[in-house]
Amino acid sequence: MKKFKRYTVTAALPYANGPVHIGHLAGVYVPADIYVRYLRLRGRDVLFICGSDEHGVPITIKARSENVSPQKIVDHYHQVNKKAFEDFGISFDIYSRTTSAIHYQTASDFFKKLYEKGEFIEQTSKQYFDEEAGQFLADRYITGTCPYCGNDSAYGDQCEKCGTSLSPTDLIDPKSTISGNKPLLKDTKHWYLPLDRHESFLRKWILEDHKEWKTNVYGQCKSWLDQGLQPRAVSRDLDWGIPVPVDGAEGKVLYVWFDAPIGYISNTRELTDKWELYWKDPETRLVHFIGKDNIVFHCIIFPVMLKTEGSYILPDNVPANEFLNLEGDKISTSRNWAVWLHEYLDEFRDRQDVLRYVLCANAPETKDNDFTWKDFQARNNNELVAILGNFVNRALVLTEKYFGGLVPEVKHLTDYDKDTIKEIGKIKTSVEKSLEHFRFREALKNAMDLARLGNKYLADSEPWILVKTDKERVQTILNISLQITASLSTIIKPFLPGTADRLCSFLNISSYQWDETGNAELLKPGHKLGKSSLLFEKVEDDIIERQLAKLKSAKTINNNKNKDMKPQKSTITFDEFLKMDIRTGTILEAERVSKANKLLQLKIDTGVDMRVVVAGIAESFEPEKIIGKQVSILINLEPRIIRGIESQGMILMAEDPSGKLTFISPAEKAENGAEIK
Repeated sequence: MKKFKRYTVTAALPYANGPVHIGHLAGVYVPADIYVRYLRLRGRDVLFICGSDEHGVPITIKARSENVSPQKIVDHYHQVNKKAFEDFGISFDIYSRTTSAIHYQTASDFFKKLYEKGEFIEQTSKQYFDEEAGQFLADRYITGTCPYCGNDSAYGDQCEKCGTSLSPTDLIDPKSTISGNKPLLKDTKHWYLPLDRHESFLRKWILEDHKEWKTNVYGQCKSWLDQGLQPRAVSRDLDWGIPVPVDGAEGKVLYVWFDAPIGYISNTRELTDKWELYWKDPETRLVHFIGKDNIVFHCIIFPVMLKTEGSYILPDNVPANEFLNLEGDKISTSRNWAVWLHEYLDEFRDRQDVLRYVLCANAPETKDNDFTWKDFQARNNNELVAILGNFVNRALVLTEKYFGGLVPEVKHLTDYDKDTIKEIGKIKTSVEKSLEHFRFREALKNAMDLARLGNKYLADSEPWILVKTDKERVQTILNISLQITASLSTIIKPFLPGTADRLCSFLNISSYQWDETGNAELLKPGHKLGKSSLLFEKVEDDIIERQLAKLKSAKTINNNKNKDMKPQKSTITFDEFLKMDIRTGTILEAERVSKANKLLQLKIDTGVDMRVVVAGIAESFEPEKIIGKQVSILINLEPRIIRGIESQGMILMAEDPSGKLTFISPAEKAENGAEIK
């Protein structure tokens, strides 16, 4: 592995339209903080950069819904999240924002340099314009009927019912969410970054030069490249954002995906006048910590921006995580199905490290994972209390009891003692290796193995029995136990920084550097230990029940809210109903549609004929598990081309407020083609 002089570590800029939740922590901020704290313990020159992402359409929508300015929205959530990160102990060197003056200047200069080098292409296209509001409409300000599933509340960029990506012009009967009027198509000019020009560079740089990247990151990049890249707009018609800094661009701002990653650079500029060393020196390692929804921006788009600018280094690694679910359901801010960081800090005072531990131990490193409050309780009680806390408490209490809190002298080392001492160094090395390769779950397990080693050593040696007959032997046992504790104070520090600081106070020491640990010579005989107490307390059942009840209440409120949000559609006549020909049918074949994560191609026996139907159910059902399933199908729906496939009908599904899909099937098996009336 190449050695670097310095490190620039960035964590994804949280969007300033809401608070931070545990999904953000598990996916980005906890692993990033662990890595940075480890580098600092190694004595590395590292900057840890983050800040609020404060531009874009969702912020303007939230501001409009609350009848306040976008600036007021971002000011509020910037402070909420900044304080939550500080109270939780995420050790950013700077947490700034993309509405700062230095960011405006940095992003504008970046755009102008690419513009002057001819790196953009200008294109005029038709975009929806609201005449009453007097403005062009961003995709999220347009709703209409989805051409694929018939959802009449689809947005201009995506149908949230079937998951299909859309363009505003795909919508049937589009409407402006601002005025409610039908918008008009009007010419508008924008600047595009031609990603397709850089495919060969990206293929070599990622697929050949960075095969060591995590499989989920590498695989998503390969998928994007194999589909073929297209030019991507870098400007928007919007009044909230950084103005496009060229003549003729009045009323246009930099697209938030172009503006936001430059925030890493502007925040570094704000932090230090030596910022160029951390962004332009090839002896600096640039590492981006992000969630999987940001992989394309940090692995394809931002690197193209940096490369075309010409003076910046490229990211050496992008260890993106997958998503964390909550109690078996996808975290949803709109449904309040989340554990919010600021609320956790209020309700679990001084237990920051417990959440850090659970989120790291259960991190969604290569696939989605699930947080449950029962698992939170079990890991606290069975691991932090029973393993780490138990070992430290026994070592310190026995030393106080038998030797007055003074580190005893080693009298004689047995082979078992020597093997145990060697194991300290081996465990330290294994933690290092895991951290250097961004395997944080594995690294935490290895770190806890040091506490397990200590517990086993004490249990095997039984100093509480030997003290009656061989106090000199007890001296050696407790000396080695304390040396393990001293190494623990450093090895657990990246993961549990508050706990490590308390452990140092128990041992009456300042923190060691990483390379000092892993041996049995840290504490000198005669060293006076400090006053100790329990490192962790049990989490009782009533605490967990309160959290589960809180979630249940949120789900109940949300379900009622969803019912209110989806009122009955307009009435139809009986004759209109009779026009629908719905039959029973059986799925004979099912396969995924290429390059469409949410679509399945089904072959269905309708009793009338065999036909193909494309359905947006791939995220809910595995193809092989629904073959033979009897379904209800609307057979006289006008055929529609979806992803190049002619879909001849629509299967009927029930969708609950959480988004769970269920087939509408006869209670008893019916003959294919039976009419549903």
